[in-house]
Amino acid sequence: MSGRLATWRVALRIARRDALRAKGRSALVVAMIALPILGVTAADLALRSGDLSRSEELTRDFGRADARYQVETNGSPVQQSPTGNELHYLDESSWEETPDRTAEEVAAELGGMLPAGTEILTDRSTHGVVHSRTGLLTTEIRELDAASPLTEGMLTLLRGHFPEGPDEVAATQAFLDESGLYVGSELRVKDDDRTYRITGAYELPGELNNQQIVALPGAVLPLPESASGGDGWLDTRVSALVGVPDGPVTWDMVMAANERGLSVDSRAVILDPPPDSEVPLYQDGMSMGDYSSEADPMVVAGAVTAVSLIILEICLLAGPAFAVGARRSRRQLGLVGSNGGDRRHLRAIMLASGVVLGAVAAVIGVVGGLVLTLLAHPLIENQSGSRFGPWDFRVLELVGIAVLAVLVGLCAALVPAFSAARSSVLDSLTGRRGVRRSGRVLPVIGVCALVLGAALAIVGGLTMNSSVVVAAGSIMAELGLVALTPLLVGVFGRLARWLPLAGRLALRDAARNRGRTAPAVAAVLAAVAGTVAVATALASDDAEHRADYRPMLPEGTVSIGSWDFAENQLDRAGAIAEDSLPVDVRADAYRIRVGAEGCDPYDFDPANACGLAEAVVPPERLCPLWQPEAESLTVAERRELNDDPRCAEGDQGWAIEGSALTVAGPELLTVLGVDPAQAEEAARALERGEAVAFNDRTVDDEGRITVQVYETQPENWNEDGSPAEEPDAVATFTAHRVDAKGYGFPPIISPTAAEAQGLDTELAEIYYSTTRVPTGAEEQAFDAMLAEELGTPPSTYIEDGYESEAAMGLLILGLAAMVITLGAAGIATGLAQADSEADLATLAAVGAAPRVRRTLSGLQCGLIAAMGVLLGAVSGLIPAMGLRLAEHRSEVASWEDSVDQGWGSGPRPELFIELPWATFAQLIVVVPLVACLLAALLTRSRMHLARRAG
Repeated sequence: MSGRLATWRVALRIARRDALRAKGRSALVVAMIALPILGVTAADLALRSGDLSRSEELTRDFGRADARYQVETNGSPVQQSPTGNELHYLDESSWEETPDRTAEEVAAELGGMLPAGTEILTDRSTHGVVHSRTGLLTTEIRELDAASPLTEGMLTLLRGHFPEGPDEVAATQAFLDESGLYVGSELRVKDDDRTYRITGAYELPGELNNQQIVALPGAVLPLPESASGGDGWLDTRVSALVGVPDGPVTWDMVMAANERGLSVDSRAVILDPPPDSEVPLYQDGMSMGDYSSEADPMVVAGAVTAVSLIILEICLLAGPAFAVGARRSRRQLGLVGSNGGDRRHLRAIMLASGVVLGAVAAVIGVVGGLVLTLLAHPLIENQSGSRFGPWDFRVLELVGIAVLAVLVGLCAALVPAFSAARSSVLDSLTGRRGVRRSGRVLPVIGVCALVLGAALAIVGGLTMNSSVVVAAGSIMAELGLVALTPLLVGVFGRLARWLPLAGRLALRDAARNRGRTAPAVAAVLAAVAGTVAVATALASDDAEHRADYRPMLPEGTVSIGSWDFAENQLDRAGAIAEDSLPVDVRADAYRIRVGAEGCDPYDFDPANACGLAEAVVPPERLCPLWQPEAESLTVAERRELNDDPRCAEGDQGWAIEGSALTVAGPELLTVLGVDPAQAEEAARALERGEAVAFNDRTVDDEGRITVQVYETQPENWNEDGSPAEEPDAVATFTAHRVDAKGYGFPPIISPTAAEAQGLDTELAEIYYSTTRVPTGAEEQAFDAMLAEELGTPPSTYIEDGYESEAAMGLLILGLAAMVITLGAAGIATGLAQADSEADLATLAAVGAAPRVRRTLSGLQCGLIAAMGVLLGAVSGLIPAMGLRLAEHRSEVASWEDSVDQGWGSGPRPELFIELPWATFAQLIVVVPLVACLLAALLTRSRMHLARRAG
């Protein structure tokens, strides 16, 4: 045992001296191992610090308070789960009512329920419209004494101070950025003469992007009706924070509050919930308990794959460096052998080199990762939209990461160590490398692993619906392709004959030294494969979301309209739009008016309501799935009918509410983006008095559309939802079918055709096409001008179109892959230069131009990057396709179950596999070119021959 310790002590001393002697090569090895370790360390600290405990989450939710009491009803009892995730209204009608309990009433009620000395802090929030720098902006308005000690941890003051008087407010930084205001600005609510000075900027630690202003209780609310930006009582919440002096808020106190229509988030109850036997909600069978958070198998599979590829990449990057180091130290190893050292000693010296450099890399990587996270945490927090909690340094995990670095260095030195131990002393002293043929076993294993892994990943996604199987297959295929890399490098080398001198030298050098080139190519392959897999998943998700997006109108289209606004007011609103927005074509759309003057279309009381104009749906157009007898259908019949065109969902969009027909001119067809040829034919049909239809739902077998008119609301209805009474009038139109997206519009007739049928009309909406999508500042200015000119403006809508959230993620992935690829290719090029000094000296000796050395280095780097990127792009598609197939299979199973049970219908989920072409172009074209240029620029064109090579 003492002999082994002595051997390793000498080996470590030799390895340390050799590392100091060859500082350049040692720095490359340390960089190879330290860079991934740095990333893993940074990710560990960021994830641990960003993963808040339940207690920390509660502090962000309601500060230092013991509980938050929330108004749910006007007094009717409710039942809740201990964590507040589930709520049940005992009075079934109470959830529809609007709680009108004021903050003062809630505070008074809590004062009688809670112990004496309890601190009660009311918290009320709603959404309202305020003036921004350029116009109007909808934001959250909150009334809370933010300076109270109870709110500590809820809001973080950035500068200034929280409001201290009724004429002061503070605003989140997100609101200031969006509105263009700043601390010291004057803020005014729409249609309110009062002004408020912004005294401070703050942020919500868990919602950095939330736009909010906070004022003292009673300072801003209630808002003028025209300034309300919410959707009813669901957007206006009244709650109270309480601090109990003599103990926590217990479960009995929570249930007492439930009896009065209040839900409670109690810190003590959430952290230490009562048994299910004491929870009334569970006893009544209304719940199966709170939802537990389980890890997403897709995320777990992705994480396992990513970690495996990182470890693989480290070994691949470090292995060639140790191989080069072994060749550069062959004379030293030969001297050890000639002085009595055996193979055990030679292996120990090479392995000790891996341990020494791995230990140095561990220190640099761990320390660098910690420092990087400490410096970059504001950027990480802003990207994630949430602040870290307290710094969470997991010492055991950091030690494990450091040990991993040492083990990786040791593993990377294994193959060079055994190769050096097998070399004869004579070969080591003379420097002869000998000739070794490439093995045939490794390529065969690689092909088998690639085929089996790819099949397993695809089959796992198609049939097993298992992300674990997909991950296992992906890793197996990746390892198989890595095993094939030496063979593929040799295949690439055969292309050298078609290249000029420098390219021929670079490619042949890469093929001849596969032990150095193949691992570097494989390392680039691993990095690019992970990037392509994630980028493909992001692009596919984005394509699915884009397909699911249902625009209300064509992109950029402006809609102005309201039932209560007179025609002259809408005309004025249209003039404002023409002055402030990049509008193009205007189209006026009228609705059919039925009933007495001044009737209320939203009142279903026959005494006050308007009449009804309804387009008749022919019996042959009705979907059986929507009829009362649908309950008797079999599963097979449901699935068959689900594909029936009659049961397809109609166009979703901006339908003229309350009208069976749209009365408009051909300009509306232009605004809706109908093909010019079809629009011209449809315009002629409108002139003939026909109705232009976008679907066949209301078109009977004879090609006609029938509209029934009821002067008053029918009192009797059939089971299928149609009126059971005879109509007061019937209008019939010949249908002209247009194959275009209708955006929910009913059939269009001309004003002349409506008049000919005796139908009264009124202006309902004004539509504008635009030359481009209006900016946010233009929309705010438009809203402000409407409010200023018309007081209470009409409702407006601007279709902004689908906004992709994947572009930034794809860009970050591409840049990260570029950095890793450039690093791996640059390191491999540096090793090639260190390993090829004799060849370069020979080139200089025979008169090669100085630029040949620079060009050779650039092409060496570019070729390694190009080979790795091409193979990685193909390899990364395997896990991406497997995981997408597994996810799609899960969606289809859920859809089939919903259809079979009669819970819903709709089209079968589609499989979206979108290739990230922009990322491919960035990796396949840009990265190799950048690698080639950087290597050429950073390489000296001349070299000095101190002595004859060899």
